[in-house]
Amino acid sequence: MELPTEFLLYMLAGFAAQLVDGALGMAYGVTASSLLLGLGLPPAVTSATVHTAECFTTGASAISHHAFGNIDRQLFRRLLLPGVLGAAAGAYLLTSLDGAALRPWIAGYLVLMGVVIVLKAFRQVPPRQVVSHVTPLGFIGAFLDAIGGGGWGPIVASNLLARGNPLRLTVGSVNAVEFFVTLTASLTFLLTLGLGYWKIVAALALGGLFAAPFGAWLVRHVNPRPMMCLVGLVVVGLGAYTIGRHFGQF
Repeated sequence: MELPTEFLLYMLAGFAAQLVDGALGMAYGVTASSLLLGLGLPPAVTSATVHTAECFTTGASAISHHAFGNIDRQLFRRLLLPGVLGAAAGAYLLTSLDGAALRPWIAGYLVLMGVVIVLKAFRQVPPRQVVSHVTPLGFIGAFLDAIGGGGWGPIVASNLLARGNPLRLTVGSVNAVEFFVTLTASLTFLLTLGLGYWKIVAALALGGLFAAPFGAWLVRHVNPRPMMCLVGLVVVGLGAYTIGRHFGQF
């Protein structure tokens, strides 16, 4: 049976978004949302479907990173509970707060973090396991992700990388916790909007499932320095684009 072109496009969007997220530890929501909005989906439907599909893709990504030995168990435990609580609080408050108004502030922060990461890539940063202040970082990252429709990876992963945490373990651990963060946030969307767009969710999830092992393999085998540069440039680019779109420049 031949799949509809629209379904294949949604699959491609899910594949691209998960490949970026699995390799860089960030930007699944931003990438998938941008592609779906470009395909003409309403913002509310885009947010709901992306979060729901992310439950499947982040689960596959977490399993893949575990298989490749990319997870720091201590960092995972320190991020898990605050991440879940932050996602629940953010999703609950989203009904009464204007999440779109927060986007330029989040984006401005991400631009600064991206610059820091690029600068770090050109310095010799000794590998170290930085776990201080991880609890508030996990809560804030998940809270803003639920309110703004994305930001867990860019906020948490970029901050940890800027401190000097190893790239591979940071990306793997942040991706693993993201499954629980996304699951918590998506339950609220399902209760409010239902699952009327399940075909889009299925397409995104299917594309993401194919991409998850490639992302986990990529982060293990690439050179950390250019990868750090790429992470920083992606964060700066996405932040600048979000600011420009908010003020009507794009």
